[in-house]
Amino acid sequence: MRILVVEDDAVLSDGLKVGLALNGWTIDPVGSCDEARAALAAIRFDAIVLDVMLPDGSGLDLLADMRRDRDLTPVLLLTALDETADKVRGLDTGADDYLGKPFDLDELSARLRALGRRQAGRAHPVLTAAGIVIDPATQVATIDGRPLSLSRRELAVLTALMERPGVIRSRAEIEDRLYGWQEEVESNAVEVHIHNLRGKIGRDAIETVRGLGYRIRMPS
Repeated sequence: MRILVVEDDAVLSDGLKVGLALNGWTIDPVGSCDEARAALAAIRFDAIVLDVMLPDGSGLDLLADMRRDRDLTPVLLLTALDETADKVRGLDTGADDYLGKPFDLDELSARLRALGRRQAGRAHPVLTAAGIVIDPATQVATIDGRPLSLSRRELAVLTALMERPGVIRSRAEIEDRLYGWQEEVESNAVEVHIHNLRGKIGRDAIETVRGLGYRIRMPS
C-alpha cells in the first residue's frame, strides 16, 4: 500500500515512516493540512493516517473536504483526542477508523491492513494466485510451499500484482508502490524488478502486456 501520514510531530512522523515501511508499504509523510492537500492532488493513496491537531488547521476539516469532494480514500485518525465524543465526531465526519495516542505500532499496522483489504473487497488476509502466497502481516512470500527470497522492492512489486491477479497494473501504478511522493523515480526500476522476479518465480508467471503494463498470469 501507499500511505499518506499527516503528522506534525517530526519525531513521531519519522518513526511512523520507518515502522510502517517494514510492512513493505511506501510512506509519504507531511506535516500540515496544506501539504496534505498538495499530496492528495498529486498522488492516489491507498490509506491515510491523519492527525487531528495540525499547525494550520484541523485534520477533521481536511477529512470533511475530502469526503465532500467524493474522495473515499480510507482514513485512520491518529490523535491524542481520545474521548468518546472525539471518536464519534471523527467517525461521523468520515473517518474509517480511529486510534488514540499513545498507540502500538503493530496495532496500527493491523488496522491499516484491514482498511486495505476492505478497500479491495478482499476478506482474506493473505494474497494467493498461481501457486504464490504472500502474507502481508509477516512479509513472507512462498511459491508452491517454498520460501521466496525477495528484496523489499521486489516484494512490493509482486504484492501490487498479486492484489488483483489477472488485472493489468501499469508501470506508473507499480512505481507508486516503490517511491515516495517526492522521491526521484529510476527510469528502468520496474523492468529490473520484473526481470528479477521472473528469475525467482518463473518467466511465464508475470505477463507483459505491451503498452499497458504487467499482470500475474492466471492458469487457463
